[in-house]
Amino acid sequence: MRIIDIKGLVQPDPYILKSNNDYYIYSTGVDGIHCYKSDNLFEGWKHIGIVFSQIGQKEYWAPSVIERNGRFFMYYSSMPVGEEDTHTENIKLAVCDTPDGKFEFVKDILTPFSIDAHVVENSAGLWMFYSQNKYVGDKVGTYIVVDRMENEYTISGNPKPVVLPSIEEEIFQKNRFKEGQDWYTIEGAYYFKKDGWHYCIYSANCYFKSQYHLGYASCKSDSDELDKLVFIKHSAYKYCPLLSADETEISTGHNSLIEVDGQLYLVYHGRDITSDLSKDDRTARVCKLFADNGVLRVERM
Repeated sequence: MRIIDIKGLVQPDPYILKSNNDYYIYSTGVDGIHCYKSDNLFEGWKHIGIVFSQIGQKEYWAPSVIERNGRFFMYYSSMPVGEEDTHTENIKLAVCDTPDGKFEFVKDILTPFSIDAHVVENSAGLWMFYSQNKYVGDKVGTYIVVDRMENEYTISGNPKPVVLPSIEEEIFQKNRFKEGQDWYTIEGAYYFKKDGWHYCIYSANCYFKSQYHLGYASCKSDSDELDKLVFIKHSAYKYCPLLSADETEISTGHNSLIEVDGQLYLVYHGRDITSDLSKDDRTARVCKLFADNGVLRVERM
């Protein structure tokens, strides 16, 4: 693990983007979306400040940004000021002509509850991975779906499940809304394709617990019709995390990905082992990622 050191600041849910020769990290903020910039992945990071906020909104969660046709499209979720139920969060869109300028609100993309968008483009078009809730049936809670986008502004509205909860280590909270009914959480989807394999990395458990961790699902297919793929979850029946707490850090989760000189790097948030979890002290960290024949592994640095 290597911490992106920006003294005194935190970077929950870090999303990394490279544009021209510079790297940008966007992160969750109570007061707005924060942006950081560097010309080197491992050092020299500077806090640009808040690049997006909106009157009447708060708790800006999990921004992700794509560059398309010379514009930058930010997908994020937020909730109304005065509202205490986080299940009123929903995915929205803001747009800017530069990666570190002031983004402007465009529209709501989805209704509550919807969070953690990751929009990708392939030969079959634009796709959005995101999380929504299931309130009835087995293992209720938050899970990941994928849906086709008609364009940068509009989603088709026909989501297909990608990763569902299946093991106890993914429980967000026991008896959360109903006695005897535990609430599971699978969130923070990040999709990529390499060597004919499709991968979806996800976060599981609860972000303010030390057991928050990364897992993944994979699928081998020549098709880029992402809503038709069947992803196989690596931790379907047994706890096999991709990245979890060790002797130096806890609460490892919510990642993005960047490739530098042929090497994949996982950018994620974690807390130092000394954290008492009483405040939000999640900071951005980097480790190496390796993908081989449907199997992922990480190497802390």
